[in-house]
Amino acid sequence: MIRAWFFVVCLCTSDALIARQFTTVTDQLVHPWSMALVGDQQALVTERRGKLWRVDLSGNTRPVEIIGLPAIYASGQGGLFDVLPAHDFASSKRLFLSYAAGSASANATTLASARLQGNQLRDVTVLFQVSPMKSGAYHFGGRLAQLDDGTLLLTTGDGYHLMQQSQELDNHLGKLIRIHPDGSVPDDNPFVKRSDALPEIYSYGHRNPQGLTVSADGRIFLHEHGPKGGDEVNLIEPGLNYGWPAITYGVDYSGAEISPHQSLPGMQQPLLHWTPSIAPSGLCYQQQALFVGALKARKLLELSLEAGNIVAQQEIALPINERIRDVRCSPSGGLYILTDSPSGALYNLSPEG
Repeated sequence: MIRAWFFVVCLCTSDALIARQFTTVTDQLVHPWSMALVGDQQALVTERRGKLWRVDLSGNTRPVEIIGLPAIYASGQGGLFDVLPAHDFASSKRLFLSYAAGSASANATTLASARLQGNQLRDVTVLFQVSPMKSGAYHFGGRLAQLDDGTLLLTTGDGYHLMQQSQELDNHLGKLIRIHPDGSVPDDNPFVKRSDALPEIYSYGHRNPQGLTVSADGRIFLHEHGPKGGDEVNLIEPGLNYGWPAITYGVDYSGAEISPHQSLPGMQQPLLHWTPSIAPSGLCYQQQALFVGALKARKLLELSLEAGNIVAQQEIALPINERIRDVRCSPSGGLYILTDSPSGALYNLSPEG
C-alpha cells in the first residue's frame, strides 16, 4: 500500500509556501544509488550491490529485476552506479550504465551501453574505462549526463589514496570525462591536441563527484565530496582545473592539513562549499534552481540560481530522516528521492493534486 503525507514546504525560488504530497513509491530497495525516468510511470533504479530494477511509479506493483548486467565489483563504495537513458531511448531502448569493474587489487569506474529488451539488457558494450586501475574500494565518482549534442559526461573519483593524480592529465582519476555514445573522443575536447594529456578529459582537479546535471541552457553543474569539510558545487567549463587537492576548504579526516591553500592562480573557485561537510549526492536542475541530496546531513537542499551563480540555499522539509543518495527532477515539477540504506526507498515529492 502506498503511504502518502500532505504537508507544506517551500519548493520555489520565490519562497512561497506550496502544499506538496510526499509519497512512498517503493521501500523494497537495498542501498539504491540512482534512478532514471523511462516512459510513462516507469523508472529504472540501480542498487550499488549490482542490481537494476524496473519500478512502477504508481506504486501498484513490486519492482521487477532487469537481468543481463555486466560483471560488477561491488565492495565498499564500489558497485553499480548510474543509469542514463539515451536521448532517443523511446525508439532505440539504449541505456548507459556506470559501475566499478575489476577486483579489490585492480578496479576502475567503467561506462557501458546496453539495449533494454523487456526486462533484459542486450548488446552490453564497454565504451570507456578509467586508466589506471586502482586498488581499494573508495572514490569512484560514477555520475552520468548527456549533453544536447549527444556526448556523454562521466565523473570519476580520485581513488582516495591517489589524490595527487587529480592534478595530472596523464590519467583519468579525479576528472570529468566526455566521449561520444560510441566511445570515441569528440574533436573539440580541450586536451585532444596535447600529447601529454588523455583526450577524454573535459575538466580536472576533482575529488569524488557524485552530482552532475545540465541546465536548460546547457550549463554543466557538478558537486563533489570534500574530505572533512570542503564539499563543493562547481560550474564546469572545458579544460579548467578545479583544484583538488592543491586547494581545498577541508582537512583530512584525522584533522591533518591537506593543503595550506584555499585558492591558487589558475584554479577555479567553487560556486558554493559546505564546511562542515553535508556529503552531497544526487543533483538535478529545475526552474532556475539546483536540488541536492545529502547523505551525512540527511537533507534535501534547494540552491537558487541567478546568472549561473548560487544566490541562496534552503532546506526542503521532509517527513523522513534518512541518507539521501539521489534526487531527480520530474517533468511535472516534482522531485524523486532515493534513500541509502539496507531498506532504501524511492519517494515522490509532488504538487498536491
